[in-house]
Amino acid sequence: MTTQTLTRLSVFPLAGALLFPRMHLPLHIFEPRYRALVSDALARDRMIAMIQPRGGGEKPPLYMMGCVGHISQVEALDDGRYNIVLEGRSRFRLVRELDVKTPFRQIEAELVADPEDESLALAERAALETESRRFATAQGYAVDWESVSRLDDEALVNGIAQIAPFDAASKQALLEANSLSERAELIVQLLHFFGRHDGEERVTLQ
Repeated sequence: MTTQTLTRLSVFPLAGALLFPRMHLPLHIFEPRYRALVSDALARDRMIAMIQPRGGGEKPPLYMMGCVGHISQVEALDDGRYNIVLEGRSRFRLVRELDVKTPFRQIEAELVADPEDESLALAERAALETESRRFATAQGYAVDWESVSRLDDEALVNGIAQIAPFDAASKQALLEANSLSERAELIVQLLHFFGRHDGEERVTLQ
């Protein structure tokens, strides 16, 4: 894993909404400051940096890692709201927050260049698929496993990381994993933990 030069990013600190590289995140934008963020992004490079806040309040501290998304789809509503879809492009590491006059927050960050064509060992892929099937069956999810089997390793790992019903802290840990293999191993552990039964009650996420 290598890092590039520092870059300026406009951030959307949204608790529980994590974006992973190559994945898609639909968002409904209604707050004035984030409508301004989307308008600004559309006028420039269509990029928005998703990052989780640490706690609540008007300006909570931020986690150190997020993911930059490109606005791949946009619907501008008559009242100024937006429906958008972000496509994950690159993880980033927060360096410092900037003092800006815009209603939305901006940071200086390092873009994290993950290795291209990163893959899992056959045993890692098999363990991930096996635990995913077990979890889906236990939770009653309908999954097209034939389509899943055709996904490349990155799409499979990041797809599960984004859509699985883990809590925000667990997903943040997945985003911060240093390699695809490390992320896959953590997913297997989380699927096992959150798919367990406690008596007649399933482990659920609050």
